[in-house]
Amino acid sequence: MVEKIALAPCNGMSPNGLVSRVAVGDCRKENENVISICMGSTSADIEGKNDEMLKKYPIVAVNGCPNGCVNKILKNKGIDVAGTIAVNEILDGLEVSAKDPFRLDSEAEECVKIITEELNKTIVENIL
Repeated sequence: MVEKIALAPCNGMSPNGLVSRVAVGDCRKENENVISICMGSTSADIEGKNDEMLKKYPIVAVNGCPNGCVNKILKNKGIDVAGTIAVNEILDGLEVSAKDPFRLDSEAEECVKIITEELNKTIVENIL
């Protein structure tokens, strides 16, 4: 298995984008083998300064909405992702949902916990 895994969260303006970012942050705090990638920097890097870092560890894309921007940005950079977490699909049909793209209420915090659990499963599958 691998030494580390990189999580690439959605930076979009949907409520699930915020859930994505917070869940990735929580995973990074809980797992020393996890790093996170700034998608804004990645998409703006036309010189390719981040290319070496992007190819160093397997990347899991964490998309907030059905647009799948994280995967699209990485594909445009020539990066194949090791996996994809679709926050909207995981939360669809559950009794909790995030409603604000800027603040987490108690229901959105529950969403973060659910996504963090999914991320931890993915981490275990790829590292251990």
